[in-house]
Amino acid sequence: MRKSTGLGLLLCLLAGWSGLGIAQEKAGEMPPPKVLVIIREFLKPGRTGTTHEKTEGAFVQAFRSAKWPTEYLAVDSLSGKPRSLFLIGYDSFAAWEKDTQAVQKNATLSAALDRAGLLDGDLQSDADASVLTYREDLSLRPIVDLPHMRYFEISLFVVKPGHDKDFENLAKMYVSAYEKVPDVHWATFQLMYGQQSGTAYVVFSPLKSASEVDQEIVMGKQFEQSMGEEGMKKMSELSAAAMESAQTNLFIFNPRESYVSDKWVAADPFWRVAAKPSKPSQ
Repeated sequence: MRKSTGLGLLLCLLAGWSGLGIAQEKAGEMPPPKVLVIIREFLKPGRTGTTHEKTEGAFVQAFRSAKWPTEYLAVDSLSGKPRSLFLIGYDSFAAWEKDTQAVQKNATLSAALDRAGLLDGDLQSDADASVLTYREDLSLRPIVDLPHMRYFEISLFVVKPGHDKDFENLAKMYVSAYEKVPDVHWATFQLMYGQQSGTAYVVFSPLKSASEVDQEIVMGKQFEQSMGEEGMKKMSELSAAAMESAQTNLFIFNPRESYVSDKWVAADPFWRVAAKPSKPSQ
């Protein structure tokens, strides 16, 4: 996984972020990382599920054997093209550089990752990577108990050139409107390096269960009523002025492809399989 490069930009509203790669006192509530690296792997037809989990298990085993300090969360698409995202958080670009250089200098780990990459690459139709930075000003209550979440809604907003301010004003209107609504969370990131560099924002919204999607539909109608006709008109105008495109997709957490801390495993049995990943068939 880490030898391929890839993100797929998507977007929605996120709450709390994993803070993967950043030391935390507890496994529960975590702030978003300042720098987020997303590796995206597009999979060939019929190469999803347990087939991909086996090859990804080799990466997890390599990092666990090396007792590597930087962790990552894997999520699989439930909408759009078959793909897996690997989310790695850092406290700074310097921390990202330090981690990358340390992997390169560790001959045993690098060799294990190369072997895993050969097997995993056979399953992929494409791969890419992106780097994003956290936008606290466009996020709402972004600290959540991530180990107990099961899904991410991820939305990608591509902004028209020169209209970043319009998008920021629109996003802040949403933040202000939802501040009075409990249990609504999201974290916003701005793309710094990748396919849509400088013009894209990604929003993550974690869900404990798919039933929360049903609640979102009801909440959306309540939101329109609370904003009123004038408020919705203003938001529609800002959206038309700022937005080149927008899309939202649903992803499910995959513990077998994730390399998480022992604290996550202790916090929820869901992650227990991550402690002993299956080895890929030769």
